[in-house]
Amino acid sequence: QVQLVESGGGLVQAGGSLRLSCAVSGRTFSMYATGWFRQAPGKQREFVARIRWSGGVTYYADAVKGRFTVSKDNAKNTVFLQMNSLKPEDTAVYYCAATKLAGVTGSVSYSDWGQGTQVTVSS
Repeated sequence: QVQLVESGGGLVQAGGSLRLSCAVSGRTFSMYATGWFRQAPGKQREFVARIRWSGGVTYYADAVKGRFTVSKDNAKNTVFLQMNSLKPEDTAVYYCAATKLAGVTGSVSYSDWGQGTQVTVSS
């Protein structure tokens, strides 16, 4: 089992930036990738980005491509989501999650989840 704890959320004006962190612990050797998801009120949870635990290959949803960057610090077992040019529609609770599967973006394929961190973008 893998434990994940997000931090870094907050309130920011449109056009601003935030960096989210996801501290990962436990059986990290069993992980294939860490993903970021978000869920806005009244909407389904959606995929944002993922990064392969070994090698660092990344993949992004079209809605955030060019604005968000996912990275990791292996020494600290921490994954980051740098969010730039934020828009009001980016407002959501952001979650990080772990998967043992390659190339997946569906939330059902991620077995371990953090508690989430709120990001609010004002217009």
